[in-house]
Amino acid sequence: MSETIARPKSVTKKHLEFLDVVRESGETNMYGAGPYLIEQFGVSRVESREILGYWMKTFTERHDDRRR
Repeated sequence: MSETIARPKSVTKKHLEFLDVVRESGETNMYGAGPYLIEQFGVSRVESREILGYWMKTFTERHDDRRR
C-alpha cells in the first residue's frame, strides 16, 4: 500500500503532462528537466525543482494503469 503524496500548490496538471511528454521524447535525462520547466512555464528554479520532484515521486502512482 502506497502513501499519497500531497501535491504542492505550485504543481499543475499541465506541468505533469509536459514532463510526461519530455520523458517520452527522450530529449533529456529527467534529472535535467528543470530548465525545460523554467523555459516553458516561466517558473523559478526553486519551483522547477519542486515540480520535478513531485513528478518523480508520483510517476508510478499516476501511471499505474499503464502496467495493467
